[in-house]
Amino acid sequence: MSELLCKRIYEPKAENDGFRILADRLWPRGIRKENAGIDLWAKEIAPSPELRKWFGHDPERFQEFRARYLKELSGNQQAQTLSAMVNEKLQTSNVTLLYAAKDTAMNNAAVLKEWLESGYGKERQGQTARI
Repeated sequence: MSELLCKRIYEPKAENDGFRILADRLWPRGIRKENAGIDLWAKEIAPSPELRKWFGHDPERFQEFRARYLKELSGNQQAQTLSAMVNEKLQTSNVTLLYAAKDTAMNNAAVLKEWLESGYGKERQGQTARI
């Protein structure tokens, strides 16, 4: 069965990554586009610039960041489209959400993964999530 994964973009590309989606609005420092090995740069579904700046990767702000980002995702039509695409890709391969943050647990990709797995995107369409 295919999995939805999260991984730092600075980690080497692995065969089991499957379809690789960069979930950051800004291109990661020190990574050349031709060496990134990404299949999709989904900057439209990343946290808004205001939310990203407010969070500043402060662990004490993560729960509020999570709540605000989930709200942004639920109101973002492009996130709905991404949800459908991820579900389709998972029928045949893993999907890996890539991020640049140093914290492997408190980052936007982890929140996006939670949103995708919980079916938030599908609930708005009146469907059941298949992730």
